[in-house]
Amino acid sequence: MKLLLRVIHGFTPNWFALTMGTGAAALVLAALPLGGEPGRVLHATAHALWLLDALVYAVFVMLLLARLMLDRRALDELLAHPLQSMFFGALPMGLVPVINGLVLFEGGGVAGGASPAVMSWALALWIADAVLAVVVAVGVPFWVITRQDHRLERVTAALLLPVVAPEVAASSAAVLAPHLPAATAQWVTGAGYVLWGISVPLAFSILTLVLIRLILHKLPARELGVTSWLTLGPIGTGALGLLTLGDAAAHAFAATPLAEAMGAARDLGLVGALLLWGAGLWWLACALMFTRHYLRDGWRDGLPFNLGWWGFTFPLGVYTLATLQLAKVTGFAALATLGTAMGAALIALWALVLARTLIDLAGKVDAAIRPFGSLAREAGEGGG
Repeated sequence: MKLLLRVIHGFTPNWFALTMGTGAAALVLAALPLGGEPGRVLHATAHALWLLDALVYAVFVMLLLARLMLDRRALDELLAHPLQSMFFGALPMGLVPVINGLVLFEGGGVAGGASPAVMSWALALWIADAVLAVVVAVGVPFWVITRQDHRLERVTAALLLPVVAPEVAASSAAVLAPHLPAATAQWVTGAGYVLWGISVPLAFSILTLVLIRLILHKLPARELGVTSWLTLGPIGTGALGLLTLGDAAAHAFAATPLAEAMGAARDLGLVGALLLWGAGLWWLACALMFTRHYLRDGWRDGLPFNLGWWGFTFPLGVYTLATLQLAKVTGFAALATLGTAMGAALIALWALVLARTLIDLAGKVDAAIRPFGSLAREAGEGGG
């Protein structure tokens, strides 16, 4: 019981980055354009990974709720922390792969053929996720502005985490909409566009601030080096949202007076997604060069391990999903090849980060258990 209480009191929102990365890896595996037996194996693997991700997410939610209920000061302490508060954005973002996987793996697959019961659950979870995403996107920046102490030289792309959450929910709206009745699909896609609008312009404002910080104060400390990959998140999700929302809205509003406008939104979404994808290439190149710069001193010294390493996975995952979706819409074989290569790199990174996380966790568990073992031995010796 004491060990469990120690785990609960030590639990922080940055653990949800693990579920973000694992969920993204599952969705990318399912999206890779492979047919035949390899495709079936990948889909089955993705399904298993999604089930694991959903289970871990549920456990993490229970641990966080337990901490908040046992310690009334915990929420204020976490919100006041200039880095941990950013990871509240990981709660709604970590739930989105669970929702999307529910539709993809359990909902029946094709549009219009999904299980009504599964879709009811998915829609309920999406509504909760969208509300939470907006609360986080407004609430955490409010604390940043009014309570926290920030300086330009300490700014990193971690500042994106809370404000990106609504656009991640927006991309999920497009996954749900084709499986919903027309009236419901219409307000879900409409809400998706609103969520996209809340998030993407604000995210690009922060990207500008991050670029200014890099120019004036150079790279962040090594412990925060992986945050350079977070810049891909809003760009990849923004592009994916434009593509998928445009298509979903065109179908949802097909028999309404807005049919022509939504058809134009689909076409503009393709152009906008290509533009965003191109912007993402620049940030991807920067992330690769920055990482190479840190690694001149090796993995251990150049990029010391922490949970921030999960920042390698989710941003690259959503950018890969946007690349694969662009390849599907445009038919460009080069994009399909590039998306597949990035998918393979993502899975390799996910496996590496998971292995390092488990090794680090095992060390912490051993350190936590050792005092209890010593006490038990002392009690046994005393009893003898």
